[in-house]
Amino acid sequence: MHTPEFWREKNAVSTALLPASYVYALGFFLRRACARPEKLPVPVICIGNLVAGGAGKTPLAFEVGEMVKAMGRRAFFLSRGYGGSLQGPVRVSPQHSAAAVGDEPLLLARLLPTIVAKNRVAGAKAAIAEGAEVIIMDDGFQNPTLAKDFSLLAVDGAYRFGNGHLLPAGPLRQSVADGLKRADAVVTLYAALALPGDVPVFQGRLIAPAGWEGMRVFGFAGIAHPEKFKLTLKAMGCTLAGFTPFPDHHPYAETELEGLWKEAKASGARLVTTEKDAVRLPPSWRERVLTVPVRLEIEGKEALRAMLRKAMGDAER
Repeated sequence: MHTPEFWREKNAVSTALLPASYVYALGFFLRRACARPEKLPVPVICIGNLVAGGAGKTPLAFEVGEMVKAMGRRAFFLSRGYGGSLQGPVRVSPQHSAAAVGDEPLLLARLLPTIVAKNRVAGAKAAIAEGAEVIIMDDGFQNPTLAKDFSLLAVDGAYRFGNGHLLPAGPLRQSVADGLKRADAVVTLYAALALPGDVPVFQGRLIAPAGWEGMRVFGFAGIAHPEKFKLTLKAMGCTLAGFTPFPDHHPYAETELEGLWKEAKASGARLVTTEKDAVRLPPSWRERVLTVPVRLEIEGKEALRAMLRKAMGDAER
């Protein structure tokens, strides 16, 4: 789906949906109240966010995976595989498609072994059975079935928390105050943001590759906020011949790609998309479309690394 525009600011539509938000809030409260989070014999690090849609969670999960891997710990990513058809638990392999396991797990599996499971407890136990010493949950902050040893939130400093309403009237999965109270740390992306409370806040920024200056491109993206990719291309110094947004997690059809290819060719441009979109392309298109890889740079990374190390050490005692 496209991120609704009324999620950005309070208006008549969001106000009309407030009764549904109250029902959502009650359901969320009851689910947490009735849950008995299972404690695992290995540390569980959760990378989450407070809003539906993109907040930079996957790049943050990748960066945390890099840090844990560098510590010499055998870590597994655990994902529910949003958009994928497999219930799991299943270990992601290069032979899997995004339609089977979701696009984000395919990206994460390039770094660390990745388990997809709709049932998070079953998925975590499958990872442990395969030798996981640390579980890194990609999303799952609102999932109460697993006990977490460290919860790290990604927050879009530009989008913030939208209109401040809970789903479906707004983008929030839970209240900001409750979420920040439960978090061990926060990484803000795209813009600096002061947050209430005393939760440690780190500033992160996405770094795009150099060497694209002056390249004429035609971009497309099916992510929560596709305009961010458009801005990234401009910041890289590209000459933008055109740009087409698609809904988040959009499965690309051959006919759509042929149309984009013709538009790009007519304007003398190269077709370009995000890494997340690239894994959803039909195999025959992956060599024809340029991909922009990004990495996350975190200010004060050593302090965050120390927090992670402490959390994993506490979980072992």
